[in-house]
Amino acid sequence: MYDKIFPPKRIELENGKVVLEKRSRVPFILLIVFIAVYYSAQATGFSFEVIIKRINQFFIIIGEMLKPNWGYIDGILPELMTTLKMSLFGSVAGALIALPVALLASSNIIKNKLIVSFCKTVLSLLRTMPTLVTALIATYVFDLPAMAGTVAIFLFTISYVGKLTYEAIENVDMGPFEAMESIGMTRVQAFRYAIIPQILPGYLSTSLFSFEGNVRYAAILGYVGAGGIGKLINETIGWRDYSSLGMIFVMLVITVYLIETVSEHFRKKLI
Repeated sequence: MYDKIFPPKRIELENGKVVLEKRSRVPFILLIVFIAVYYSAQATGFSFEVIIKRINQFFIIIGEMLKPNWGYIDGILPELMTTLKMSLFGSVAGALIALPVALLASSNIIKNKLIVSFCKTVLSLLRTMPTLVTALIATYVFDLPAMAGTVAIFLFTISYVGKLTYEAIENVDMGPFEAMESIGMTRVQAFRYAIIPQILPGYLSTSLFSFEGNVRYAAILGYVGAGGIGKLINETIGWRDYSSLGMIFVMLVITVYLIETVSEHFRKKLI
């Protein structure tokens, strides 16, 4: 079918033989991508005309946000602290639980294939479920906004740190582990003294990176009633109070920047 649409080029050699040059499939792939993009635009109602007509409203809102309401800072700080507490507790607790789960998901340490498959499946399912959906479910279950946000961050951290950690465990040098087993240590003891020193820097670095991301995720969890600064973002957008929204973003940017700077410093020390 492809050769009929894009027939191969015939090349005549010096000895009189004719060979067919293999055609690149790039034009065919680009055609499929173009068709997919076209129908995606039709399905979503995308329109350059609407963008051109309404783009001025975007810059009006941005202009108002660039004039932050500094008097609103007192209302931001309590919710910002709630967001940081949710992120910190969820990240630390999730990272701690992720380590034993990663151990159980490591096929080179745990020889029971059922346990390994079960743990990997659980981590995959947790990672697949969006954090907003998890927070929404937790809101109905616990009926406490901050608790729901913390649970959502906790589960995401387990899935994220757990996956990267079990992959690191499965790629370590097993020589020291086997040597310690041969002198009579249990598998848990051998794991403690042979595997953990190899994966510890990467595990701590991944946990710190997860905490950075969780602060940003926690900022939007208020949209589903999970508390924190996301609740203020939702309220100010609803009131069209864009100057206060700008102040929220200023505080959020400063907070995330400071956390990333400190986290990056420690991660460089660990590598």
